[in-house]
Amino acid sequence: GYFCMNFSPHSFFIWNKPLIIKNILMLLAKTAALSLLPVIGWMKIYRINEWLLSDIVSGVSTGLVAVLQGLAYCLLASLPPWYGLFTAFFPVVTYFFLGTSRHISVGPFPVLCLMIGSIVTRLVPDEGSPANITGFENLTRDEQRVLVASSVTFTVGVMQLAMGILQVGFVVMYLSDTLVSGFTTAAAIHILVSQLKFVLGLTVPGISGPLAIIYTLEIIFNKITSSNVCDVVISLVIMVVVFIVKELNDRFKSKLPVPIPVEVIMTVIACGVSYAFDFKTRYGIDVVGHIPKGYEPPVAPNLPILQETAVEAFPMAIVGFAVAFSVAKVYSIKHDYTIDGNQELIAFGVSNIFGASFRSFVASTALSRSAVQESTGGKTQVAGLLSALIVMIVTLAIGFLLDPLPKSVLGAVVIINLKGMIMQAREIPYLWKRDKPDCAVWCVTCLASILLGLDLGLAVGLGVELICVVLRVQFPRCSVLANIKGTDIYKDRKDYIYEPEGVKIFRIPSPIFFANMDFFRNKLIEALGFIPLRVLRKRNKALRKIKKLLKKGDLQWTSKGFLNTSCGTINDSEDESNVEDLDQPTDFNDLPACIDWDAELPANIIIPRIEIHSLVLDFAAVSFLDISAVNGLKTLLKELIRVEVEVYIVACDPYVLEKLHHCCFFDDEVHPSMFFLTLHDAVLHILEKHPAHAEKEHNYEKPFRWRHVGVRARESRLYRLFTSPPCTPPLVQI
Repeated sequence: GYFCMNFSPHSFFIWNKPLIIKNILMLLAKTAALSLLPVIGWMKIYRINEWLLSDIVSGVSTGLVAVLQGLAYCLLASLPPWYGLFTAFFPVVTYFFLGTSRHISVGPFPVLCLMIGSIVTRLVPDEGSPANITGFENLTRDEQRVLVASSVTFTVGVMQLAMGILQVGFVVMYLSDTLVSGFTTAAAIHILVSQLKFVLGLTVPGISGPLAIIYTLEIIFNKITSSNVCDVVISLVIMVVVFIVKELNDRFKSKLPVPIPVEVIMTVIACGVSYAFDFKTRYGIDVVGHIPKGYEPPVAPNLPILQETAVEAFPMAIVGFAVAFSVAKVYSIKHDYTIDGNQELIAFGVSNIFGASFRSFVASTALSRSAVQESTGGKTQVAGLLSALIVMIVTLAIGFLLDPLPKSVLGAVVIINLKGMIMQAREIPYLWKRDKPDCAVWCVTCLASILLGLDLGLAVGLGVELICVVLRVQFPRCSVLANIKGTDIYKDRKDYIYEPEGVKIFRIPSPIFFANMDFFRNKLIEALGFIPLRVLRKRNKALRKIKKLLKKGDLQWTSKGFLNTSCGTINDSEDESNVEDLDQPTDFNDLPACIDWDAELPANIIIPRIEIHSLVLDFAAVSFLDISAVNGLKTLLKELIRVEVEVYIVACDPYVLEKLHHCCFFDDEVHPSMFFLTLHDAVLHILEKHPAHAEKEHNYEKPFRWRHVGVRARESRLYRLFTSPPCTPPLVQI
């Protein structure tokens, strides 16, 4: 009993401190393990009876396609074909443990292979001596190229891993669908041109840099009469058969249990025919040749190559992740699970670092291979692991069967798989009709990538895309609103003509910042029909004239108003010595009465009339203001208030209100009471304040009482914000 009476949480914590710390550490370790190794999470819920058979079928099908694509895409990288098998194996194994997507197939991606190939041919050209890089000594040309590819892959992996650790996976959001579509279409054109030499059986040196595609086509057309007829016939037969069967797969995919692996079938047939008729010796075609068994020992990256290619590796890191993440996102939505962009960066970063150590090149995901894995029933990355097992079997045991495979077959398979990317050009008419800036981004990205190369083309596309975004925000479509009769809804005045007399409702459809503040001001002045500052200066000039005439006796005040005993006009050039004074509020202190600016003025003084008495600014779409916008808005509101136009701001975001308060926006002229919660509240308030100006024929519904932050929100956070002490030094105490 004594123990229970003296028990306290503090004493319990002291006695059990080691146990509590141990449990906390175990919880943190478990959370970290689940975060870094997502395989633990989904393996715990793996349904062996339901999923295993589907994963086996999918893994075998995907593995066969991966073998063929590994050999074919390796030609794009200007490397010996069997190194593509390494890329189809090592990154897949690593991604199995670290990746969050259950359906993408990791391995060679043609666009990245082409970008790798441009770097490889630049440093180790087909003709001439290689670049002066330490580590190239005593290496053959193929070994030098493999070293370049693996070193670039290591750099890409480090960049992706760093971005994942720094949680900057959001960078792919800057690659719009339009930009990616234009970029991949241009990449497809590059891939098509690069495979023509294999399809035609020509010897064409690899060319990199701007206009490389033009120079390559020039060489091909000059040598086209020397094409190998056997290669051309084989390529045409392969492309026609593969195209027809793929179309049948698409048309009858609901009836077929699995798509017909036509590429694999045609490759096996081509291998058999080439071996039986000895195409290499009889017709002089180029074949894959000897494929070494087994894997080579790990190799360290070459530091001079890392320094030489770091700039070119960055767009590869972005493109590889962007494509893989886009495909993974599509399948995650389809199958109702979540993926983590930052973890995907870590997974691909580690996969590329690990693969580079074993001489593979940059891995991402190929759309067709991922489609095979998903459409054949793949449920998890167990299918991916089994596909890697198929690739390993080919590498270790039966790779020699592919020795007589003509390279023209691989080129034909690559070209026929470009159909989806090339057909993206059909988007141009659609984009032109619906969004011309997006169409411009697509066309500029595509043309720049074709002519300047994929790396520079991507940079140009990003630049054009950002310019379009800036222009959209800098020049938004502002509008004047009018009321839909009998409702509290307000729409563009072009469509709805019921506008309260003397009231102008102006909508700003974007954030206001330094770049569009002048545009916003000009559009508002255009909607108002007058320039507030000019009217204010004319009024102050008129006051000076009236006071001067009163002092001289040329103007007298009577019960009926001013009596003019002289005549004169006021020009804009008068009294320009004190222009600053003309911008101040009108001062009636030395006058016997206030002046009605809408009435006829004495001494033939002419002042522009203002047809409105109230301005409502709809801030519903204004998500932020910067300092320049706050200062510009305050100046504009003061000019309007000084010419006796009441200003109201409605539907303002709480963050924007807080920003205005912290920036000392309010003073003796600009008050918090001008802010209303809704547009209809402000209009009803104006009509109650100016009943004579309300249109008699218009029926304004009152579904709720008008209220604003200065009257009905005294207990709210916003009211406490406004009534709190202002910033230091204070401009006014509210």
